[in-house]
Amino acid sequence: MSNRPGAWRSRPQELTGSIAPVITPFTAEGEVDHASLGNLVEWQLKQGSDGISIGGSTGEPSAQTIDERADAIRTVLKTVDGRAPVVPGTGSAKLDETIELTGAAFDAGVDAALIITPYYARPTQEALYTWYKTVAQEYPDLPIIAYNVPSRTAVEIAPETVARLHRDVPNFVGIKETTKDFEHFSRVIKAAGRDLLVWSGIELLCLPLLALGGTGFISATANIAPAATKKMYDAFQAGRVDEALDIHYGVHPLVDLIFVETNPAPVKWVLAQRGLIASEHVRPPLITPTDAGKEKIRALLAEGADHLSPVEDTDTTAGGN
Repeated sequence: MSNRPGAWRSRPQELTGSIAPVITPFTAEGEVDHASLGNLVEWQLKQGSDGISIGGSTGEPSAQTIDERADAIRTVLKTVDGRAPVVPGTGSAKLDETIELTGAAFDAGVDAALIITPYYARPTQEALYTWYKTVAQEYPDLPIIAYNVPSRTAVEIAPETVARLHRDVPNFVGIKETTKDFEHFSRVIKAAGRDLLVWSGIELLCLPLLALGGTGFISATANIAPAATKKMYDAFQAGRVDEALDIHYGVHPLVDLIFVETNPAPVKWVLAQRGLIASEHVRPPLITPTDAGKEKIRALLAEGADHLSPVEDTDTTAGGN
């Protein structure tokens, strides 16, 4: 099917499979590296990722300005060029910034917006309902997806709030669940209905979510093993459960690698070592992996090597703006 940017807005139910939440590459001096970003996105598509997201937790959004995030979204859209849906994170702790960045993403041609629960302030459920409804009503033609990640935000959106939003707000279509409470996944789907689109952001719950009727994954594992992540989804959907399980357990070391130190520092180090980005730089308050961390990462890379995606024909000097 031939597509153009934004073509999936009218069919969000097709935002299935493995949507890769890519890192935001920086130069060694700390500037956003659009050439590496374009290269990374091209590699993701060649490895079979079903869509691209940028600006989620793995993308270091809180360390960037709104303009930097908007420019990165535009680079992703330019590189993808309608070949796959683009679903960026456009949320912030501030409502005006969230509306501004969501608007910039909408104008650029994204297919949906992933909006994190506002962090630090710990809003009530009624406040969360008002927050999402306000943003969604600003852009009624853009599918809105909540991003629930209580380990980073100190607030969790309750199943009943998700159900209320899904019922009351026509373009509130789904949620990315990044909580290790797997019972929560089930309660969200039960409360909101099985037409709610639910993605897992917890790496080791991606496969189990499919058994509950989940839509797919937005998993950091796709940054280093996009082909394996995609194949796991395809195998389950085709009824090849043993194959899906083999991949699930096979990527365990790579999942552990991601969290040796704070994500995305280990991922960036691996991508730089493999030549996919030009620098391992992360912005403060994060730091690149320590020597002890690198030792653990190397061991886990070796253990999970069979599931790493190949990196031939990459060029960190091409692509981007």
